Amino acid sequence: MTALAFNAFVMNTASHIQHGQWRRPDAQQVNFNDVNLWVDLRARSSAASSMPFSSPTSSACNPLGGDYEVNAREGLQIPSNDPSVLLSALAVNTEHLGLAFTSSVLQAHPFDFARKVSTLDHISRGRVAWNIVTSSVENAARNFGLDQLTPHDERYAWAQEYVDVVYKLWEGSWDEGALLIDRARGVFADHNKIHKINHVGARYRVEGPHLSSPSPQRTPLLFQAGSSGAGRQFAAANAEGQFIITPNPTVAAELIRDTRRLAVAAGRRAEDIKFFQGMSFILGSTEAEVRRKEAEYDAYASVDGFLAHHNYAVDRYGKPYPADTPLSAIKSEASKSILDWYAKSTPGKVPTVADLGRLTSRRGRIAGTPEQIADQLEQWQQAGIDGVNVINWHLPGSYEEFNDHLLPVLQKRGLAKREYRPGTLRQKLFGTDRINERHPAARYRGAFTPNTANSTVEFA
Repeated sequence: MTALAFNAFVMNTASHIQHGQWRRPDAQQVNFNDVNLWVDLRARSSAASSMPFSSPTSSACNPLGGDYEVNAREGLQIPSNDPSVLLSALAVNTEHLGLAFTSSVLQAHPFDFARKVSTLDHISRGRVAWNIVTSSVENAARNFGLDQLTPHDERYAWAQEYVDVVYKLWEGSWDEGALLIDRARGVFADHNKIHKINHVGARYRVEGPHLSSPSPQRTPLLFQAGSSGAGRQFAAANAEGQFIITPNPTVAAELIRDTRRLAVAAGRRAEDIKFFQGMSFILGSTEAEVRRKEAEYDAYASVDGFLAHHNYAVDRYGKPYPADTPLSAIKSEASKSILDWYAKSTPGKVPTVADLGRLTSRRGRIAGTPEQIADQLEQWQQAGIDGVNVINWHLPGSYEEFNDHLLPVLQKRGLAKREYRPGTLRQKLFGTDRINERHPAARYRGAFTPNTANSTVEFA
């Protein structure tokens, strides 16, 4: 049996996924501004033998009812901080943990973003991953100068150009051996092996060269989270890991099988993508304790927070949908795959807006004794998942419980590793430091020469 990989899925804010739980007296996520919370958490996470530290970000969620009262009251990603800055602190306080963060194509120019990622990869000695997102929130579009959210599939066309630019910078701008540091000859780097990329596209014009020298991974490990048709196509072409939240192993197997098929059609291999299912665990030594803890979490859960997070209970103008509105009638450019998930979670019933709070609060939840949860994880692994995004209820308790009670059972069954594999994050997951030759980023290696440095180079 192959061990699963486990990610600690966190955000530098008070209320990330499980809204309302910050009110618990033992919830320390209220102290998210204190870097020591995260430094201490990584020490607890390091007990889980393969737990990359995943730190997502997003622009502010659109408000329920047209204002930010719910967001502010619930601490729902307002306030929140830049995860890439936090990761620089964690990079020097960790040795093995992967450091994954989310950045949207909307929020940073690709030239500046490529330099930031290379810097983080240098600091961490090759342990950085990027979760590529396209932003599904209207407010995000307005924050970055757009009148409204770009249509769903068009966002993925935008994302494709974005990744092409950063691939050119990471893989093609510097040849191997360009960095010399030759004190005797007084030559730090060979300019003949450093190239402009001269990208000209629909959205970007980037001359280059990349200002950072090649980092241990060059291109960071690449994650993607969209499960819509366009999202799966993009993941099949670009992702090395895909984050999914499916309602059951059967649906997961179908999605994974289809995405792997698309990867093969794109010239890659099925095993070039690993899949990570999002899960939140409620652990107890007995079923009675599990039920008690489940009721406790439900008591703290904020339905308002869940509705505001996904912005599905209001239309684009902030006007609430009637409670009996079928979810299929919601017109949204937001995360369409999540709406599909809700529909599949209520077989035999047409889910409505009134069901949203209950459905969102239970999304990805697994409750049971460690042995019962291990049984379920075996079923998920048989469905094709390679790892789990562990969604916390409260910090640091959720990960302490995972390490102290669930992890030993998983290790005994071979579902979790007992020690870290040395090297870069890609080395830990794929056995190599650099992205493989089947990935589209690899086509830019050696594509730029001194003869093309001052001419326009375009790739279809």
